Amino acid sequence: MAVTPKQFEQMQGRLGGPKRLPAPVFEGSWRTASAKNQIILGVDPSLRGTGYGVIQAARPSARALAHGTIVCPAGWEHSRCLAKITQTLREVVARCHPAVCAIEGLFYAQNLQTALIMGEARGAALVALAEAGLEIYEIAPRKVKQSIVGYGAAQKSAVGKMVQRLLQLPEPPAPDAADALAIALAYMQAVNRFGLGAPKKV
Repeated sequence: MAVTPKQFEQMQGRLGGPKRLPAPVFEGSWRTASAKNQIILGVDPSLRGTGYGVIQAARPSARALAHGTIVCPAGWEHSRCLAKITQTLREVVARCHPAVCAIEGLFYAQNLQTALIMGEARGAALVALAEAGLEIYEIAPRKVKQSIVGYGAAQKSAVGKMVQRLLQLPEPPAPDAADALAIALAYMQAVNRFGLGAPKKV
């Protein structure tokens, strides 16, 4: 004999058993109680000026914990710059204790030499992040700008102003630091969008 949905509900009511509540849709994501204040490190790698920015996901808006630029003078050898990038990021991780890192993804470069230098800086950064045991994700530059400014080809100045507004900073951060904070914010927003368009894990 067929049982209609209404009859099934009536039978459950007569049995008086406890009703099972549905599990939270976003259980296990950073939005849960255990991760809602997650600390995120953003890194914008460059040989002469690697930007870093640390934010804490919070309601109603994220807040900046630290940001800066790892400056390497033009006269320094590449090896010395790479060592400074690695050492400084180690210190940032030890001081701020991020749970996850978002780094700018690789982009197309017409100049092969420029691409190689950027790859070296990115590698130096990844060493410090990986040895700290952080989960590392990459986001393409255009996606970062699209997420923060709403336009994939936005200028650095526009990114800086929007980062200042989103994090309620007294003034725009230095350009490379602003880019790093934007990367961290873009990661937070991507994870918050119902798991859609999640950044690529490195």
